[in-house]
Amino acid sequence: MPTTRSQDGTNIAFDKTGHGPALIMVDGALCSRAMGPGRSLAPHLADRFTVFTYDRRGRGESSDVAPYSVEREIEDLDALIAEAGGSAYLCGHSSGAALALEAAARGSAITRLALYEAPFIVDDSRSPVPTDIVARFEQLLARDRRGDAVRLFLKQVGAPRAVIALMPLLPVWSRLKRVAHTLPYDLTILAGRQSGKPLPAAAWSAATMPILVLVGGKSPAWFHSSARALVDVLPNARLGVAERQTHIVKPKLLAPQLTSFYTAANGAQLRTAGRPS
Repeated sequence: MPTTRSQDGTNIAFDKTGHGPALIMVDGALCSRAMGPGRSLAPHLADRFTVFTYDRRGRGESSDVAPYSVEREIEDLDALIAEAGGSAYLCGHSSGAALALEAAARGSAITRLALYEAPFIVDDSRSPVPTDIVARFEQLLARDRRGDAVRLFLKQVGAPRAVIALMPLLPVWSRLKRVAHTLPYDLTILAGRQSGKPLPAAAWSAATMPILVLVGGKSPAWFHSSARALVDVLPNARLGVAERQTHIVKPKLLAPQLTSFYTAANGAQLRTAGRPS
């Protein structure tokens, strides 16, 4: 198992497969190399890219160093980018998209960035996340109520009650509980972006690389609102729709859109005057 060391000493476990330019997959909450969209997408991209999947800190075979901060997660990504040769394409999913975008805005060596359904809440198309959500997770985890933390997360993201009731009966439940302590990490990354208020116009102005903002065609309206809002505030972005897809996207259908984006001939501007092209 290859690892790379982050600036604070955290060991980040990763896998790589394929040949070509480096492409790093950044998964969202409760995911790891063993369980997440990055693992599913990698085989569909490996014929054109060297695809890196990794365990974010505190998950799988990666270690962790307290206290948590978004800056430290970005340093983890920087260490992996260095391992990949000094620059890389990134593809972020859900809260992993939010993390990848923060890294891009803070100067990480990202040449192109694809964001699938960063879960920002920018209007009244869904209820905002409670401002005390991180504290609520931390209280549950301090009492080792990992299952309750996962249930709270599933409820917060809108999973049907029947699904939440069924989850403890499935084999995946034990895996979810093992990484439940990282849920506050993802909510910290998203802090202030799930309030129902418009995105700040200059929040990611330094992220000038080409960016593809993707949303599932069958996803709820609030994801579409978020995607359009992102395109409007990013310097060099366009909107893409994964037809007939939801937040759980089929990799064989998403991979061609990603390949087309990453292999575009040059880094020309992807949009004009705030409108998706």
